[in-house]
Amino acid sequence: MQTLIAIAALGVFTLIAEIFNLRKALVPVTIIGLLAILGISLNIWSYNSSIDTLYSSMIIVDKFSAAFSSLFIVLTIFLVALSHDFYKEQQTKISDFIAIKIFLLTGAIAMVSFSNLSMFFLGIEVLSISLYILAASKRMDIKSNEAGMKYFLMGSFASGIILFGICLIYGATGSFNIAEIREVSPGMAIPIWFPIGITLMIIGMLFKIAAVPFHFWAPDVYEGSPALTTATMSTLAKVVAMATLYKLLVGLTVGITYNFEIIIVIVSIASMTVGNIMALRQKNVKRMLAFSGISHAGFMLMALLSLYTAASTLLYYSAAYAFAGIASFAVIIFVTKDKENQDIINFNGLGKSNPILATVLTASLLSMAGIPIFSGFFAKLMLFTQTINAKYLIVVIAGVINSIISVGYYFKLIIAMYTKEPTIEKQATPIVYYIVGVTAILLNILIGLYPSLISNLL
Repeated sequence: MQTLIAIAALGVFTLIAEIFNLRKALVPVTIIGLLAILGISLNIWSYNSSIDTLYSSMIIVDKFSAAFSSLFIVLTIFLVALSHDFYKEQQTKISDFIAIKIFLLTGAIAMVSFSNLSMFFLGIEVLSISLYILAASKRMDIKSNEAGMKYFLMGSFASGIILFGICLIYGATGSFNIAEIREVSPGMAIPIWFPIGITLMIIGMLFKIAAVPFHFWAPDVYEGSPALTTATMSTLAKVVAMATLYKLLVGLTVGITYNFEIIIVIVSIASMTVGNIMALRQKNVKRMLAFSGISHAGFMLMALLSLYTAASTLLYYSAAYAFAGIASFAVIIFVTKDKENQDIINFNGLGKSNPILATVLTASLLSMAGIPIFSGFFAKLMLFTQTINAKYLIVVIAGVINSIISVGYYFKLIIAMYTKEPTIEKQATPIVYYIVGVTAILLNILIGLYPSLISNLL
């Protein structure tokens, strides 16, 4: 709860800073504040795992929530750091954009710290509304307006499904508290609308993580949104939704049925396959990464097949994927700013014109493809091992095949950077892109070389 209050206070501060014209100091002060809050979150994580702190049965603080909250804070630090250059032509509104990202973070932390379904829904709405605003933040850009409208309509539809599911669960159990619901759920007299409510909540969350067949909004929204917003959706928002889905299933059920596992198998394989095959056809880098994100959602869904043992693996995969995503978008934002599109042709010759950023993008793409020594390889290895232990070898085979397919479109971008002639002259690069890109990819490599840094947290 201290973390949530501190972040909300920091968000309010960023709005007040605009009144006193502190725009130049806003980004560094916000980053320092987030680092301090990260220290609070890590201190909470160091508590004994048996100590749970309840706040009026709304928030529960444990190692799961503290570990994921720390990851979300680190990702937000990277996103805020990129904001200064990205919004340099909108200096009068930079405090608004940073405040929205901070409030988005409060929703993210509420979504992994809830002990009451009303707090869960509050968190998901705070996060979603922030993303709707950011998606449509380029008011004079028709693609941004279209992306914001599509995301709003589909997000609202998903939120409605989740809310209906919560209502059915409350009607069946008479409680919003997940501990009480878990105690009631094994009872023989539980009404039929309880499993229906659980199903509706899962469907709503599958919309949020853009898993097949609920993925169709993602490519258009990713392409039309401002690049920094796309980075936020692709990294922070996706791992938040996946962690929340995992927490919901662990918190509300005492075990998942065989039929439900088969559904997860189908959705996982379909997400990996559709995402990768469609990514092969893309020329726009943001659309390509949108389909790549759909594929990674399929990989992360494997964790649900080992529901009560996969928390540390899910955290590791989320960190590996998110750090690679942040590093790649740091390069993409720089290369495509002031461009009419985000096609691969814009990256031609980047290896000659800017070798450092080209190296960062190459490393991040190799990590997402699952190539050693990057953490993406070890994340997939952990997931595959647990899935084999759960006796679902078919999912692992599909995962290996899709990892091979993904190399095709990742290398399409890498080949363009190193074999094509530059399309633009070399230009000065703001140091923030180097700092964010290099730091994110070094963190990715670090947890790849030492997986226990993350995997032993839970």
